[in-house]
Amino acid sequence: MQAALAQYHDALSAAGLLKEHLICPLFVSERPQSTTSAMPGVPLTPAGEAVSRVQEIIDAGIPSVIVFGIPKSRDAKGSGAFGKDGLVQRAAREIKSAFGRSVSVVTDVCLCQYNLSGHCGLLLGNKVDNDTTCRALAEIAVSHAEAGADVVAPSAMMDGQVLAIRKALDAGGLATRILSYSAKHASSLYTPFRSAAFQKAGAIDKSAYQVGYANPRQAMREIEQDIREGADMVMVKPALAYLDLVKRAKEAFRTPVAVQNVSGEYAMIKAAAGRGLIDEEEWKVMSMVAMRRAGADRIISYFALDIARYLA
Repeated sequence: MQAALAQYHDALSAAGLLKEHLICPLFVSERPQSTTSAMPGVPLTPAGEAVSRVQEIIDAGIPSVIVFGIPKSRDAKGSGAFGKDGLVQRAAREIKSAFGRSVSVVTDVCLCQYNLSGHCGLLLGNKVDNDTTCRALAEIAVSHAEAGADVVAPSAMMDGQVLAIRKALDAGGLATRILSYSAKHASSLYTPFRSAAFQKAGAIDKSAYQVGYANPRQAMREIEQDIREGADMVMVKPALAYLDLVKRAKEAFRTPVAVQNVSGEYAMIKAAAGRGLIDEEEWKVMSMVAMRRAGADRIISYFALDIARYLA
């Protein structure tokens, strides 16, 4: 075991991966369950207990968390995402009050967990209304920033969302940074997350506003546009099948690039390891090394705590 630990530590170190590069997801939930079968080992933190969960993350040496809210109920307007006492807003306020600058709080800015459709935007008829959604996202982002978020992360993939948020933050005198989900690809790899956040939401076709996997030029255009609109960092999602885009973005732009090692990537490793088909620890490390090798400046991953242990 010690030999394996040393091997994994050396591999991560050789890739230049530090704990500072990791962002640990934090699900804050109003629902009674504490875990989800779709993502074994990933806890759903009850509302009001975010501070104790973040303490564990800080103790592991990880300086950043990204907060996702899982409300008890949803409505057509996604109104739970807006209020000053919303799940994410309360969690951000409590975490920053407890830890201050010791932890960087990133917040997910989207409507999918809060509205009945499960789409990332507000519907007009049967279609997502881009402009109305951008205004809503800007309002949500401001509420997160006022609650203490260091970084807001719009993930809805609406055209102009970064510009709308940047203008709203500037108008409020808020210095909060923007991590934009710039190249978020339509993918079934989000299904485990959706099953946790939506409780059997079923298949949701978001291809009208997310990026197609066969169109790298569109992905690069989306990244460039978000940078022009004021993003401080851009993201490629999912991670493993799109590392070529991470490398291209690093070569083309000076803006830092993040990746999200999504729930389906996590679940595949867990499932294959559970059947004895792969070595789980090896693949955790190998995946992280690949992301860092491609040039990722930040990695959002459900494996963050495991990787931090190897970096100790």
